[in-house]
Amino acid sequence: MAKLYRKRTVLVKTESTYGTDSSPAGSDAVQVRNLEITPVESEVLSRDLIRPYLGNSPQLIANTRVVVTFEVEYSGSGTAGTAPRYGGLLKACGFSETVVASTSVTYAPVSSSFDSVTIYFSLDGVRHKVTGARGTFSLNLTANQIPIISFTMTGQYNAPTDTADPTPTYTNQAAPQIFNDTNTTAFTLFASSSIPLQTCALDVGNEVVYRELVNSNKEVSIVNRAGTGSLTIEMVTLATKDFFSNAVAGTTGAFSITHGTTAGNIIDLATASGGVSLGGPTYAEDNGVVMLNLPYTLVPTSSGNDEFTLAYT
Repeated sequence: MAKLYRKRTVLVKTESTYGTDSSPAGSDAVQVRNLEITPVESEVLSRDLIRPYLGNSPQLIANTRVVVTFEVEYSGSGTAGTAPRYGGLLKACGFSETVVASTSVTYAPVSSSFDSVTIYFSLDGVRHKVTGARGTFSLNLTANQIPIISFTMTGQYNAPTDTADPTPTYTNQAAPQIFNDTNTTAFTLFASSSIPLQTCALDVGNEVVYRELVNSNKEVSIVNRAGTGSLTIEMVTLATKDFFSNAVAGTTGAFSITHGTTAGNIIDLATASGGVSLGGPTYAEDNGVVMLNLPYTLVPTSSGNDEFTLAYT
């Protein structure tokens, strides 16, 4: 019987020991969209043999790993002080998790002691077990759309098996709210709180590498972080805010966005004070209205590990 591509699920659970299967169950299911897998990603090495005839040389495969990509909706758990189901993924992308009971869960970047997760990717009776997974993510917050977080996770290869699909239980992922003036209650950019925002894109920019050496563990490592992004705003008068001068002078600033209106489903995205360095602004047009694209780079303060935070309240 043909297998159905629509029947896909993903389970995610934090590992106690790197690369050791944490055995996620149906209760560890994450509600995702645009779920894809590269079951075998590797370097293909040609033997380049010299022979008295034409044709390819045999090939060998090295550094075999698995890459899983998907999106989750930018929403909280539904309960203040409870982490969203995808919180383990944020930690496996180089973030700490600080929980204040019944109040908040805050994620901030770290530079060591990264968590890892085991991912079970099921495709209509075929299971791919991905251990030691770490990765990177990006945010896409666009007016009148469902805001999303896009994850790219890389992990160790394990041979797939014929295994019955899990029965997923989806909890701690509240329904998303459209990114708009009603649900997105605050946006401040370079100390101005009156600038209309169309889009905020933010890429954590983790450099993720897979290493497999002799006398060493097979490991996915995060070796650098270089956050970037862009903001698309409605053009305002230069008297209100002159972003051209800010960019040319190298003036840094910050931005923050509060999205959500119900406790347990409010997310505060905030960059470090002076942590946003603007690139060259460019013009755009939306329905005849002049827009301004503002590319930016995220820079930590001298304290480090504070380019931005995500606080769920």
